[in-house]
Amino acid sequence: MAVTEPEKPVPRLSPPPAWRQELVRVIVVTTLALLVGAAFGHAMVGVCISLALFLGLYLRHLARLSAWLQRPKGLNLPEAGGVWGEVFDRLIDLQRRNRRKKKRLAGMLAEYQASTAALPDGAVVLGAYGEIAWFNQAAQVLLGLRGAADVGLRIPNLIRNPVFTDYFVRGDYSDPVEVLSPLNPRNTLSLHIIPYGNNQRLLIVRDISEFKRLETARRDFVANASHELRTPLTVLRGYLDMMEPELQRQEALALWRGPIAEMKAQAARMESLVRDMLRLARLEADTPARSEVLDVPAMLRRVVEDARALSHNEHRIEAEIDPDLRLLGDENDLQSVFTNLVSNAVRYTRKGGEIRIVWRAETDGAQFSVKDTGIGISEKDIPRLTERFYRVDVGRSRASGGTGLGLSIVKHALDRHEASLEIRSELGKGSTFICHFPASRLRAQGLPALTTAAAAKV
Repeated sequence: MAVTEPEKPVPRLSPPPAWRQELVRVIVVTTLALLVGAAFGHAMVGVCISLALFLGLYLRHLARLSAWLQRPKGLNLPEAGGVWGEVFDRLIDLQRRNRRKKKRLAGMLAEYQASTAALPDGAVVLGAYGEIAWFNQAAQVLLGLRGAADVGLRIPNLIRNPVFTDYFVRGDYSDPVEVLSPLNPRNTLSLHIIPYGNNQRLLIVRDISEFKRLETARRDFVANASHELRTPLTVLRGYLDMMEPELQRQEALALWRGPIAEMKAQAARMESLVRDMLRLARLEADTPARSEVLDVPAMLRRVVEDARALSHNEHRIEAEIDPDLRLLGDENDLQSVFTNLVSNAVRYTRKGGEIRIVWRAETDGAQFSVKDTGIGISEKDIPRLTERFYRVDVGRSRASGGTGLGLSIVKHALDRHEASLEIRSELGKGSTFICHFPASRLRAQGLPALTTAAAAKV
């Protein structure tokens, strides 16, 4: 049985394009004009007349098209046949599509402006040079902008604050800055620039005055409560110290030796907590840090000696200290930084582990680092280490005598010295805490090399 192939569909012929029709019409009319002219003995005259008529018609359509392009809303394109009719129809269709697109974009812009205007925070759209393109009602209230009068002005000319000017020029917008309100110096504003689009920026303005007042109230409460706790703790420790000799002399009080020792340990822990809370409250205050040239090598020499005493010959402690590198800052603040980081390394490093302390210059400043081979910290816990009272292992922290405030104290002390804290750690392999100090804080002085620069085993 023969297999017949299915019949292929016959392709439908589409009508010739308009320009072909126009060409055919020109040829037909020119041929007729040639024949008519030949009948009267002037064939070329007939051809020229026909071409002149076509040229005049085309020039008339071009003039109408030019006028319409100059005033598309005030004029309508005329009805025309042939290729000009197709051109005019396509232009009208393109105009309708653009109008629909423009209407849709206008609706989206209106929705965006309406949603932004409803925000409680101020929003200011900035151009490439910081000029104001648009702002919502909240920005007008918070910054005192004057409606259309301030549109086009550069934002640094309106917010005349050196902190914001430096923030704007520097171009690092990863974090917001805090400035006093230009309308009321008792209020504080948070300003955050967000780059977007083609070299455009969005300035978010937030009133954080209430948050600042609550923070101040919290700091005052902590400081006052800590001060009030010091007196009863001192009295308690005094009586416990007085009772200890009696416990040793009188056998009848032997049963109380354990409880009294525990009471002394807990009282000492409370005193340490109160001391750290007072130190943290002082660091969080807005008072500027004292600036004096500090003999950092000598300070670190004492810290290393204290670390060896705390270690009880259970760790290998090495120190590499630049003897000529001094620092401009507050001695109490930096002593807290060095002591907390080194003592943490001793507490959280197992017996036989290694601790390395380094103080040296780097490309854009100086660094103090403490590296240990201790228990390490998981990656998820690292961002929260500088929070108040945050502990990775609550039981181990309390057993080691930690208060949970040490790294928070370190962070705030470094902030007061324009320094930063970098933490590198791997669970089970150890940690490295690096303090980066800016070059503006460095002072150099020629001194003999320190003996602690070499590795030392305790």
